[in-house]
Amino acid sequence: MPSTDLPPRGRPRSENSPAGPDSVDDAILAASEQLEQLRQQERALQFTSFDYDDAWDVGAKLRDYALEGSFPVAISVIFGEQNVFHAALPGSNADNDDWLRRKFNVVRRYGEASYTVGALFRSRGTTFEESSRLPVADFAAHGGAFPLRVNGSLVGAVGVSGLAQADDHDLVVDALTWLQGQE
Repeated sequence: MPSTDLPPRGRPRSENSPAGPDSVDDAILAASEQLEQLRQQERALQFTSFDYDDAWDVGAKLRDYALEGSFPVAISVIFGEQNVFHAALPGSNADNDDWLRRKFNVVRRYGEASYTVGALFRSRGTTFEESSRLPVADFAAHGGAFPLRVNGSLVGAVGVSGLAQADDHDLVVDALTWLQGQE
């Protein structure tokens, strides 16, 4: 059955999109193409500096986006192990916080966005849950956690949980793109 996830940035899904492949090979090809697009986003969304004020700004921008859309999400920004921004909007719950923890663990482990890691496994014809050999209670390769890189070094992550994984991911990308334009 096709996924009900919204396509990134409101674009309609094509017949060969990950939501409706005709075959396993089509799904792998679609995941490979998506993987390259996601890695390009990560290369583009790096910073020369990112401090506590930037964490507040991106977190507040995510909250604004979520309020505008009436999205029931939790939002966090972390530096290493320190949570430097957190907001929970109406309709979110403690499960969203746990999803964020698990997505952040994927970013720490792989150094890539949680959505990118999921796409990596799909491009290999498998899933993260089937093949990573990591406990699903601690790791979730679902969209929504994005690495914060300063001059190429991983310093933290920004995360959203509560929407479909592509939408969680896109919300974070939109906020980081906004912040990058403020530099």
